[in-house]
Amino acid sequence: MNNKIFIIVLMITFFNSAFIYAQESALEKSAIEYQQELNREFADPEETPLEEKDLKEFEGLDFFPVDPAYIVKAEFLRTPAEPPFAMKTSTDRLPIYVKYGELYFELKGKEMKLNVYQNQDLVQDPEYFDYLFLPFTDLTNGKATYGGGRYIDMRIPESDEVILDFNKAYNPYCAYSGKYSCPVPPEENNLQVEIEAGVKTYKKH
Repeated sequence: MNNKIFIIVLMITFFNSAFIYAQESALEKSAIEYQQELNREFADPEETPLEEKDLKEFEGLDFFPVDPAYIVKAEFLRTPAEPPFAMKTSTDRLPIYVKYGELYFELKGKEMKLNVYQNQDLVQDPEYFDYLFLPFTDLTNGKATYGGGRYIDMRIPESDEVILDFNKAYNPYCAYSGKYSCPVPPEENNLQVEIEAGVKTYKKH
């Protein structure tokens, strides 16, 4: 009987480990595909934020290697009844956002929190009505990454647990051209760690 119990426990452990590994592999694949798609967009003259002279020399964005350590489970806390506010941008433009929720997670052994926001113009758009905006800064800014911070796109979650993948962090269009107006990450979204994942600083050839 004891041998049977041991075998059952061993099998359960094996299948759980296999399931977790498959999940992690799928998430890493998703991050790689996201980065590949971003490169395709930047190479497309109809979609690229690059200026014409830079597009001619574009060979691909520079990314940190995809790292599963930067794919974390976060607790999502909805924050209803938040007042609308004007988010600062790199220009005089002041788009209206609402703080939609908070993300609580652990990274590099530290408990962290980020706010997510909802653009009030996009709420009216049937394609982006559930779009959430996650701008953040970290200790790599101005060194390995763009000085103005980076963004992650989200959709309104269906549960109180979400996957937060910093490998999908991307630069504002302002990192590539001065003709854009880009939201500036609010101070409360400043992470006091180095997020060595996602897009690096754009270097012109």
